[in-house]
Amino acid sequence: MKAPEITEKTLLIDAEGAPLGRLASFAAKQALFGKPIIITNCNNAVISGDKSSILKLYKKERARGGSSLKGPNISKMPQKIVKRTIRGMLPYKEGRGAAALKNVICYNETPEEYKNADKVTLKKMFYSKTISLKELSRIL
Repeated sequence: MKAPEITEKTLLIDAEGAPLGRLASFAAKQALFGKPIIITNCNNAVISGDKSSILKLYKKERARGGSSLKGPNISKMPQKIVKRTIRGMLPYKEGRGAAALKNVICYNETPEEYKNADKVTLKKMFYSKTISLKELSRIL
């Protein structure tokens, strides 16, 4: 898949060390304003809290899915976890929310096209327990 070009309106976000909820709410708000959003390094976004309780929550959500023909289908891949979290903060069943969600693209790593581009970082210093999405998806 070819990465889209960066324009003046495009917002490039580096998810390295960023809290998942803060990242998702910022991206959702900017997407509602009509900006194309590209999120890189989704592997390294973090969820704060106790590791065992986070794992229990995600395993419970994945178990609700049932067979492959029923939903909800919760993915293990970090970039899809980020996109689904953003979707939860958008009115995706309405026209403007669905259009905003189409403007969001997530990558696990940084593609070559975006290595030298200016990125917005939402990194925060944590003094509590955290788990990265890469570790979460490996355990699930």
